[in-house]
Amino acid sequence: MILSRLKPLRHHLCRRSLALSAAAVRQESTIWTPTRLIKVTPAAESHFHITIDVSDSPDLASSYTKAGQYLQLRLRDPYARPTFLAIASPPSIAASKGVFEFLVKSIAGSTAELLCGLQRGDVVELSSAIGNGFDIDQISPPENYQTVLIFATGSGISPIRSLIEAGFGADKRADVRLYYGARNLSRMAYQERFRDWESSGINIVPVLSKPDDSWTGERGFVQAAFARAKRLLNPQSTGAVLCGRRQMTEEVTSILVSDGVASEKILKNF
Repeated sequence: MILSRLKPLRHHLCRRSLALSAAAVRQESTIWTPTRLIKVTPAAESHFHITIDVSDSPDLASSYTKAGQYLQLRLRDPYARPTFLAIASPPSIAASKGVFEFLVKSIAGSTAELLCGLQRGDVVELSSAIGNGFDIDQISPPENYQTVLIFATGSGISPIRSLIEAGFGADKRADVRLYYGARNLSRMAYQERFRDWESSGINIVPVLSKPDDSWTGERGFVQAAFARAKRLLNPQSTGAVLCGRRQMTEEVTSILVSDGVASEKILKNF
């Protein structure tokens, strides 16, 4: 009886050991490039704009090819673990200006908190850009996918900014909506960009979960706001892009699929 119980335990421990070993190998095989901070400025409550100079690292800059990609960042602090960050600026900015821009939420006790406390000129190390990004080919050409629904919560707006500013033919589509959720307006980043985004053909729907009494817009969570609005004229010509809390992405995906939107047309960057 005891041996029969030990066998699955040994199997579990072996699998865990292999997984940890694989993670260690990946970490050791990562190529780290030293880079310098150009700017650290407040973006919203608990969020910061981080701009990093990659102009002296053309291979690093050119590794970023598609909105939605991310990378690893580590500090020169032996006690700080590397963190994953989605790149907020579009790939064209890396090519033309030699910078990566990020939207980082400062979380107490995390590497992100330490990063947000750094200053211009401080050195951090970056991996190459990784991930497949948002596969916009799945919802192209624009004339075949006239409705694109975009959902973002919190710092999940970071790669969505990259997508919007890289361009995906929003002005050639009939209905492009961005449901952007935050606790309140003080936690909603990129408000200064909303006008430009709207001029590119995107209808922005801010959704606040805990607004003050003066707020007259959508309340609650983005999935609930979308469920109230819906207005899907043709699910077969509808695409979606999601980034943010897992609960949001799962619930929105469920709503869209049940309404007839093909799962491969629902794009995520992870």
